[in-house]
Amino acid sequence: MIDEAQAARVAEALKPVLERYAASPDGFTDPRYYPPSGADPETVAAYFLVMVAMDHRLSRPGRPYEARLSGDGFYHGADLLYRLGARRLQEDPGFFTPGRLARVTVEEVRAWLCVGDTCPPDPGVRAALLRDLGRKLQLLYRGSALRLIEEARGMLHTWNPGAPGLVERLRVFEAYSDPVEKKPMLLAKFLERRGVIEIHDPWNKRVPVDNHLTRIALRLGLLQPRPGLAEKIRRREPFTPWEDVELRIGVREAWHQVARRAGYDDFILDDLLWTMGRRLCIHDAPRCRRCTGHPACVNNQCTLRPVCPTGLRAQKPLEEHLFLDTYWY
Repeated sequence: MIDEAQAARVAEALKPVLERYAASPDGFTDPRYYPPSGADPETVAAYFLVMVAMDHRLSRPGRPYEARLSGDGFYHGADLLYRLGARRLQEDPGFFTPGRLARVTVEEVRAWLCVGDTCPPDPGVRAALLRDLGRKLQLLYRGSALRLIEEARGMLHTWNPGAPGLVERLRVFEAYSDPVEKKPMLLAKFLERRGVIEIHDPWNKRVPVDNHLTRIALRLGLLQPRPGLAEKIRRREPFTPWEDVELRIGVREAWHQVARRAGYDDFILDDLLWTMGRRLCIHDAPRCRRCTGHPACVNNQCTLRPVCPTGLRAQKPLEEHLFLDTYWY
């Protein structure tokens, strides 16, 4: 499925951008969205464990998750989710403790995450995921998110059944059950940048694959889905869960090849790709030539345009596959 020659071309095009960004990557300390610098490790671990558990599919076609917060500003998608999370942490830090999570109700989630008529599409699912998270933290880790992290001993994966890594430990929680490991890898990225975990097996890092990273990979031609899946993408027919897994594993490993060939960390690459998917390589009309305000913009065009079939107008802009009703990503 993976076009290795195209992966090499994309890696070469991204090298200068990755070099500039890697010199000063996002530390995830902006207090508008995250615990402030200096917050204790238990608070940081609990906050990210909870927020990533709910960080999935916030918008639906024609119903974007976005709102203007009184006296605060306009926020869209994950920015709104994490802004509301940071406000909740400041106003009610006890909410992020396992005891509270284990009892959370749908009404509490709606009151927290809805702004006027703007709500995430599945508050009932998010409440259930939080209850599952809280109960199992109490049962397995004495009510401590930090204990969960520490018991992984800095490993994402391990072959030793008696000493599972972070990803294996997270699989017990329903919110982190994605076979392609989007949420576990996103959590690991946050925790590493905040200094809560030092990852000893960096070769096991992978980009957290969501719809943005899938859309960019398809437009670049980094992989060729098998004919049945390619036809479903073109026709905008819904994928089954295991078709989604098949495609996103290919996307994940294609981006891993790009990261390896470019000589940069998968998590650094993910920072760039995710923001590109939100700002540049957007739905319907990618900003290949009207490119500003992003590290990948050079001379008002996307740095990937010379190696992108979409940017070169050799193909119409592809959309990612249709798979909306999921809490995997």
